[in-house]
Amino acid sequence: MMAQDVLCEVRNCQHWAEGNQCQADQIFVVSHHGKHAGRQEETDCNTFKPKV
Repeated sequence: MMAQDVLCEVRNCQHWAEGNQCQADQIFVVSHHGKHAGRQEETDCNTFKPKV
């Protein structure tokens, strides 16, 4: 089951919407250490695109 509400506080992302809602069609998260992450700090969300 996919999450209904994806929250984001990065207001300069083109997917950001009022109420810290992410309106991207899909979310892409990567790990700094290959295919496995041990902690949240070892990941990045690659869905971010700056607003133009």
